[in-house]
Amino acid sequence: MDVSLLIDGADRDAVEGGSFERRDPFTGKTATRAAAGRVADVGVAVAAAAAAFPAWSKTGPGERRALLMKAADSLASKVEEFTRLMIEETGATAPWAGFNVMLAANMLREAAAMTTQISGEVIPSDKPGTLALGIRQAVGVCVGIAPWNAPVILGTRAVAMPLACGNTVVLKASEMCPGTHRLIGQALAEAGLPKGVLNVITNDPKDAAEVVEALIAHPAVRRINFTGSTRIGRIIAELAGRHLKPVLLELGGKAPLVVLDDADVDGAVNAAVFGAFMNQGQICMSTERIIVDEKIADEFVGKLARRAASLPAGDPRGHVVLGSVVSAKSAEKMDELIADAIEKGAKLVAGGKRNGTVVEATVLDHVTPGMRIYAEESFGPVKPVVRVKGEDEAVRVANDTEYGLAAAVFSRDVKRALAVASRIESGICHINGPTVADEAQMPFGGVKGSGYGRFGGKAAIAEFTDLRWVTIEDPGQHYPF
Repeated sequence: MDVSLLIDGADRDAVEGGSFERRDPFTGKTATRAAAGRVADVGVAVAAAAAAFPAWSKTGPGERRALLMKAADSLASKVEEFTRLMIEETGATAPWAGFNVMLAANMLREAAAMTTQISGEVIPSDKPGTLALGIRQAVGVCVGIAPWNAPVILGTRAVAMPLACGNTVVLKASEMCPGTHRLIGQALAEAGLPKGVLNVITNDPKDAAEVVEALIAHPAVRRINFTGSTRIGRIIAELAGRHLKPVLLELGGKAPLVVLDDADVDGAVNAAVFGAFMNQGQICMSTERIIVDEKIADEFVGKLARRAASLPAGDPRGHVVLGSVVSAKSAEKMDELIADAIEKGAKLVAGGKRNGTVVEATVLDHVTPGMRIYAEESFGPVKPVVRVKGEDEAVRVANDTEYGLAAAVFSRDVKRALAVASRIESGICHINGPTVADEAQMPFGGVKGSGYGRFGGKAAIAEFTDLRWVTIEDPGQHYPF
């Protein structure tokens, strides 16, 4: 499949005419051949967005809402195309692709609902005869940089609220799934989004740094949002800081699932299996550390190991739970993490094998801080169990990470669970539920090395608008001189 740039409502080749291939990680065959956009293409795309901004920002909330609702339906209608592309570009399974499209459509509908919630306030003024207002207004061109792991969800999230707030957008597609991200642009264009309001750029992996730097540095760009690794997030934050531009960052995670000694063990196992192995563990919220009180650890680990061992893994086109990880490099990292942990005393209780880029659901028990899997984000289906003594140690271990995105606590005593949750350093925490959860209206984001800012619902309005102080005063007021 050939993938072009989307600029000013039209399909375009890269200015320099280059292209690059994305290969199916499972079969090795070419999945997509995409335009290799570079700095010149950034200039054209941002110029198109800047030209479209005045009219789009003045479009009434009702019209913006109607277009976003239509875009949601357009996106949802392409579930088969999105599924094929996600399988071929990222190795995902069909159920994960279907969920991506469903949630992404809901994100557009939620964004549509927000067009009438961009409100201000009247602020009491000490100055006689003055009406003081706090007014939120669109900022201009926003850049969205989205990853491959939940490509329809995260590509849509990168553009939905900026558009709802009256901004225009340039979406930089992931090099791992250019076709999937480009299809988001097509769906919105077919819904009637005006030319230039949403533009999509694809680029060769070797040109990623120069493309991102050009996007951030362009004078017309006013906001950046990025979802991806903490390593790249730091670079983007530094670039944005150099240009004094606000950036919303949703970065890596090492989500703890804390199982206290009074937990419903079967419920905790169910949540751990889902949170750890959905999409091969390649979700920012994936359960990355299973922290279990030693009083119930034997029972919990036995049940978890049996469940993990029963999960079918293989060709993502088949009836499997685990498809392919995104690359051979990722699969090889799983081998390294397993070998390191076993060498240092961990016990392999489930999985441990791989066939090419298909890695079995793997559980390592008795993991300790000296092992790579304890601290590194695996971003794959290899998961550690850390045994602890009591809730204080559980909290200490949960917080013993640079990350702070999602977390979960299991206890039959909700008051106790809430007290533990309040001590965990994370932007999201679920009581008696999995670490993996997302709803379009929720404030989504992390703390510490997981980034800052919030996607979702009303919280996102502050990210993609400027708050201005405007006054209406008495022209005949007295001045001291």
